[in-house]
Amino acid sequence: MIHGIGTDICDIRRIQATLERQGERFVRKVLSDAEFLVWQQRGARWPQRGVRFLATRFSAKEAFSKAIGLGMRLPMTWQRCEITNLPSGQPVIVLHGDLKTWFEGQGLRAHVTVTDETDYAASFVVVERDDPQVPPLRGSLHPAVGSDSPRGGPAANHQPLPPT
Repeated sequence: MIHGIGTDICDIRRIQATLERQGERFVRKVLSDAEFLVWQQRGARWPQRGVRFLATRFSAKEAFSKAIGLGMRLPMTWQRCEITNLPSGQPVIVLHGDLKTWFEGQGLRAHVTVTDETDYAASFVVVERDDPQVPPLRGSLHPAVGSDSPRGGPAANHQPLPPT
């Protein structure tokens, strides 16, 4: 069952400007240690490639924070959410610390995709709930809310409650 969807579009020029103002301090705030090493490697070969890597990770973490419904509030932090790639190139989310504990405790799993083109990086995250019996987090709509629309709205992602 879908728990949440998040998307983010990031202007790579803004990331570049922030990087020029704050330098490595900004990068260390956003990236995990493992991501930081990849950023250094990519940026060493071609600086713009490093900026694009940073922008896609920034965007993916923003999208993830929206999909889980917390935004950038604890236990969600920049460094506890890591975006890495499988050998195939597929991006995946790896969580750490309290965020991982919270996420697994909710019975959630996430799917992410990232892209960049010229001036923009974009990400899309879908978070699923493994156990539909676990009640939704605050802020989620009850299945009956808005169900009068045959095409959707928030209730389109929810299964109807069984009769009582």
